[in-house]
Amino acid sequence: MIRDASAFEQTIHSLRRFVRDKLIPREAEVEQRDEVPADLVDLLARQGFFGWSIPEDWGGAGMTTEELVLAAMELSQASVAFRARVGTNTGIGSEALVADGTPEQKDRYLPRLARGEITGAFALTEPEAGSDATALKTSAIRDGDHYVLNGSKCFITNAPIAGVFTVMARTDPRDPTAKGITAFLVDRDTPGLSTGPGYEKMGQAGSPVSEVYFDGCRVPASNVIGGREGMGFKTAMKVLNKQRIHLAALCTGPAIRMLDEAIAWTVQRRQFGQSIANFQLVQAMIADCQTEIQAARALILQTARERDEGKDVTMQASICKYFASEMCGRVADRCVQMLGGTGFIRGNPVERFYRDVRLFRLYEGTSQIHQLNIARRTISLAGFKLE
Repeated sequence: MIRDASAFEQTIHSLRRFVRDKLIPREAEVEQRDEVPADLVDLLARQGFFGWSIPEDWGGAGMTTEELVLAAMELSQASVAFRARVGTNTGIGSEALVADGTPEQKDRYLPRLARGEITGAFALTEPEAGSDATALKTSAIRDGDHYVLNGSKCFITNAPIAGVFTVMARTDPRDPTAKGITAFLVDRDTPGLSTGPGYEKMGQAGSPVSEVYFDGCRVPASNVIGGREGMGFKTAMKVLNKQRIHLAALCTGPAIRMLDEAIAWTVQRRQFGQSIANFQLVQAMIADCQTEIQAARALILQTARERDEGKDVTMQASICKYFASEMCGRVADRCVQMLGGTGFIRGNPVERFYRDVRLFRLYEGTSQIHQLNIARRTISLAGFKLE
């Protein structure tokens, strides 16, 4: 759903120009420094990027799902680091609050997240709880008006710079199922919370990711999201259902950019006395890229609209994330192939994206987990039950 088509068209036009003029020229700097410079973070904040999906009542843009994915496809045509810097605030770092937070919790955190004054992080994954998210071992034991958290999280985007963490912890040690999990808001300066050094990663330079540790970390009971124990896993699934649509859009933007770069190269690159864009096998790769990009875009927009209509899009969100992340990997591979040796040399946008987008098929549900989810739901919809 687009609330005001004319105004939103202007928003997209301005965003496209901003990405082209302000972000793309500084991609190499971000990779070299392994951080988004402070002046760009400030510019992103002043432009309202941190609050895209935060409701207007708390200072955000209140974008619908359809508006969010269209904006995400534009922003993600620049280096992955830029969308990652704002993405937790306008995605998994704020969505638990938006979906299930109490009025007091929303008033306390959402305006600051929308302004980019603090960065949010979503702390679910653990060393032994990845695809099996219910296997988490981080504990939260009630002690008067507080809970005491102990445990660790890994692969947490923006953890080194986050000001507030959405943390999933087990409040009922006797219940190993999802019902024993509760969601907490934990401030950065809470004693007992610490983060590890940023990982040295294959790609996505400029997007800090690290472990998070809880050692006797005392969190006020008022920081239980929604004010109720045992609802954490349901909250996490609400967050991930929306975020998977969002992430699918964030996979599509890089594919669009890589194809643009590959076309520009093949048109000017000459072999055998002609542009290699004339070669039919090169054209086949271009056609395959364009077809898959358009298929992903259509699928994402359809699912976003259905979510805005209030429909259950659990399976469709999984399909979006699975298809778009795999599509982006195939596009990256073809574009490197079209550039030939140049595509293998550092400093080329296609080479950087080739490394950056590999992670898309792993986080927020691996492709294999999404295959299982899609298959099981399809079998269930057909009226059958698995043993």
